[in-house]
Amino acid sequence: MSERSAVGRRELTYAVLLCLVGAGLALWAATRSWSVEVTVRPAPLPPVRDTRSGAGLLPWLPALAVVALAGGGAVLATRGRVRRVLGGLLGVLGLSVAAGGGYGLVADVGGSVSRQWPALCLLGGLVAAAGGCWTALRGGGWPAMGARYERPARSGPESGSAPAGPEGSSAPLAGRRTTEAWDALDRGEDPTAD
Repeated sequence: MSERSAVGRRELTYAVLLCLVGAGLALWAATRSWSVEVTVRPAPLPPVRDTRSGAGLLPWLPALAVVALAGGGAVLATRGRVRRVLGGLLGVLGLSVAAGGGYGLVADVGGSVSRQWPALCLLGGLVAAAGGCWTALRGGGWPAMGARYERPARSGPESGSAPAGPEGSSAPLAGRRTTEAWDALDRGEDPTAD
């Protein structure tokens, strides 16, 4: 494995971990109690406690965190320009989640407010955004999932030729599209034979 490939794999791992850890932390923090409002009732009735989570205050917040969590995993399955675009989207999602956490820190939601959960949501969103931005900037050259298992396409006279099929094609089956390999199987040919 070349040094460049090892660095690319390491950077890919760190970026995916940043996205997953940040989105997971934000999702967890959004489900905690951000405020508790106590309503006193006449005696002998006990007071009523109204607990609101971040998801109750900002319903879109856990949804964005789940999408960012899924996007962190999708970074592994993409490559090139698509991966860079996905990284940009993850950066925007992370910043949106961080904005929700920031709103929870400064908003007057009533009752006794717990500031640590919005702060963790803000932190998680920023971590996910950092992973997304890193992917957008550097992800185009990172290795793709399963790329080391792909068979390189052969071309030229040294690749040999397969027997002609019913359609009269004499092109080798190696390097052809997947649908063509399935069609060869339907005709009774072995698409792996050289």
